[in-house]
Amino acid sequence: MAKGNAIDSALKVACQITGAMWAVCMTRSQNGWDFNGAYRLTKTRRNWLKSYLVDEKVDRWLCGALAGGRARSRKMDSVPEAGVPYLYSFPSIASESILLVGSPKLDTDPKKVWRLLSKVGIATDNEIVNPADAFIFSGQPTAPYDLPRSLERVLTRLVQYVPADGAWLGIYGERLLKIEAHYKAARSLGKELYVQDHSVLTEATDSRAALHLKVGDERLQRVNVDVFSKNTRNLILLPLTIGQRLLGLIALWRRSEFSEEEWLNLQHLSVYAASAAETFITFAEMANHLKRQAMLNDFALVLSSAQNLSQIVKRVFALLSRTFKTKFVSLFLLSSDKRTLREYRHLDRRAAPRTEFLEGHPIASFVEQGHHLRIDDAKAEQYPFASAKTKAALIIPLKYRGDVIGVLSLESENKEAFSGYDENLIVVIASHLSGLVEYGRLRDEAEARARNLSVIHEVIQQVIGLTNIREVAQITANILVEYFSYELAALLLVDRNNQLKIHGMSGQAAPHIKAALESFENPSLGGITGYVYKTGKSVMVDDASKHPEYLSVPGWDAGSEICVALRDGDRVWGVIDVESSAKNAFTHNDLIALESLAGFLTSAVSSVDRYQMLQDTIQILQTTQEELQERMEAQRDAENRLVQAAKLAAVGEMAAGVAHELNNPLTTVAGFSELVLEDLPSDAPQREDLELVLREATRARNVVRRLLDFARQSESVRVRADLNEVIEDVAILMRHLFETSQIAFSMELMKDLSWVVMDRDQIKQVVLNLLHNALHAMPNGGSLSIKTGEHQKNDQHWVMMAVQDSGKGITPNDLARIFEPFFTTKADDGGTGLGLAVSYGIISDHNGFIDVDSAPNEGACFNVWLPLEENE
Repeated sequence: MAKGNAIDSALKVACQITGAMWAVCMTRSQNGWDFNGAYRLTKTRRNWLKSYLVDEKVDRWLCGALAGGRARSRKMDSVPEAGVPYLYSFPSIASESILLVGSPKLDTDPKKVWRLLSKVGIATDNEIVNPADAFIFSGQPTAPYDLPRSLERVLTRLVQYVPADGAWLGIYGERLLKIEAHYKAARSLGKELYVQDHSVLTEATDSRAALHLKVGDERLQRVNVDVFSKNTRNLILLPLTIGQRLLGLIALWRRSEFSEEEWLNLQHLSVYAASAAETFITFAEMANHLKRQAMLNDFALVLSSAQNLSQIVKRVFALLSRTFKTKFVSLFLLSSDKRTLREYRHLDRRAAPRTEFLEGHPIASFVEQGHHLRIDDAKAEQYPFASAKTKAALIIPLKYRGDVIGVLSLESENKEAFSGYDENLIVVIASHLSGLVEYGRLRDEAEARARNLSVIHEVIQQVIGLTNIREVAQITANILVEYFSYELAALLLVDRNNQLKIHGMSGQAAPHIKAALESFENPSLGGITGYVYKTGKSVMVDDASKHPEYLSVPGWDAGSEICVALRDGDRVWGVIDVESSAKNAFTHNDLIALESLAGFLTSAVSSVDRYQMLQDTIQILQTTQEELQERMEAQRDAENRLVQAAKLAAVGEMAAGVAHELNNPLTTVAGFSELVLEDLPSDAPQREDLELVLREATRARNVVRRLLDFARQSESVRVRADLNEVIEDVAILMRHLFETSQIAFSMELMKDLSWVVMDRDQIKQVVLNLLHNALHAMPNGGSLSIKTGEHQKNDQHWVMMAVQDSGKGITPNDLARIFEPFFTTKADDGGTGLGLAVSYGIISDHNGFIDVDSAPNEGACFNVWLPLEENE
């Protein structure tokens, strides 16, 4: 190669790639060190360097590097004239020259660039041909940056010298050997061999010495046939080493035995092959480095034209997927309040965003730590990878002004797929991406919040001054649907009975929801709305079907849902609920808008409620003044014990009265329907509708009659009756309480149970008391069952009813007193202590008895025994 301008140009390019400040190519002569070329070596620095090289220690340092053929470094903190903190020397043995580089501290990759330049890029006029160059480059030119083709050429030339049935060349990484080239062994190409899993490979790599395994050598039995021929009888392993550094391994095998001359030739040629392999690896790494630099330029150019956050994310995913050859790219962006994050996953050229709460999310730990992480073996890490096949990953936080605003993740199906260089490159990309993402996110949030403010303003304008809560709720639901195109918007408010009721509903799905909810007595206490009402916490769900609290409604399947509580301190006034049939339909801005609206609606609803309560209170005070005066004269002790029983009786009488009032018009409807049906011909079009009216009126009348039968006070009449039928009647009345109290209720009633002599109304009271007691024993829900059967006990045939709950149980001290009148453990909840005492008296009067099996925190089982024949 030529001197002069060519050397200066080569030094310039190398400095620009590696970040070095200056460089000079020198040759040792009798007069000292001669300069063959230089870059950025000013006149002042040149004069200093000449005087510096005269120093005996410096000269010995450089000569030692040249003699040993190894690069050296020297700290220059105390030499301000050098203008750099380090000096590096890279020797070229073939030309007896040396590259002296002034630079900040160099990492591994920049050092490789200078080593390569010292071998192939810098030469003097009298340079001789390197034996490795003669071995590789003679015959035809090749592209040294194409690593597989170059290594395959090395392997092919080696087999030309020493014939073999098959061969491969593998490059050694940190823990594995990857086969990059082959000769008649295509099945082995690309395989990754963990050296410690193969004793023969371990022996060759640890000793750095060639191995020759002949027929009969027991070590051949342990050879992996996946990367060798099944007919392998003779195997040679040639480690490729530069000094003490292991580059790779060449394997050759054939049926016939290798001669001693071939064995010696292979060992000799492996030295040249190692030198060539190092050159090609360095060339490939340089080419890869230049490609990544070009990718950074593409990154800047492509993103500069992006209009919004969605475009930024899609273009980043495309660049990263193309550069790192992986489709598993993920981006997690935090909301401004860091409560939620927007999750983008690139799969099959799609970026589908979804919103998740940060708390409890697997990525939360990386957000908190703020450190980038390279995972070489995914099995050892606790991280939710996008693919179950993921074996390696890069996780890089996005930081803006020191704060973590997101996390970028790349995954690969190959172990150790990402290098330290890849990690540094992604860190650079992430630093530029952070600013773009933050700008795009802030702009999107600003636009969304402007729309949200207009919605809140519109609601305030329309509902202010209203005194009807239902009008406030319906107007709010209509505006939410109009501005946000929600398929369902509902406002649920707490009524005077402390029940959550739907006061306003709008949207395309509203008719279906209303029709479905008519079949439920109190539908608002369950599902996500019931959960938000109980806890007062906002909930945003991207996939409603996977939420544990979600309850499906016939005719409507919600894909995503936001539910926000109307709170005033610790009190919850109601719930705003919006739903969409699509999954991932809502953003964090939607949640913020609804929470802001909920704050205003809480004030509006509470004001309307206070106005109505004031009017009702005035009337109630006037009507109850005389009643309070009379109660003050009653005996207070009896009043304290029986007040709850009086309330229950009042509710029962009220229910009976309402039922009685409903029964009359239902009878009229049924009667006139029958009369009209008698006059209608059988083929009249109205007949089917009237028959439906008659059936529904009859069904309603039966329900009313059952309630009247239960509430009616009558004389004690004992008849033979079916205990199962009595239990079923009571269970129908209690079903709603079980559902709203989250009680799993079941009945196991014996078929063909013998009838017993009983007063049906009194036995109903016993069953009701036992079920109520079980309900109070399970304030947080549980399981409750009733079983019936026939048993022999004390030489008597009995019908037995068992009421089993999973509640808090009964202590041994209380167990001895539970049947005493006025003994109760629920005094704070209004208990009177009469339920079990009355029940015990009724069963005793039927010549039966009640026994109890219970322990603290293990539930209780009440067994009621009734004789098949009444005892005299």
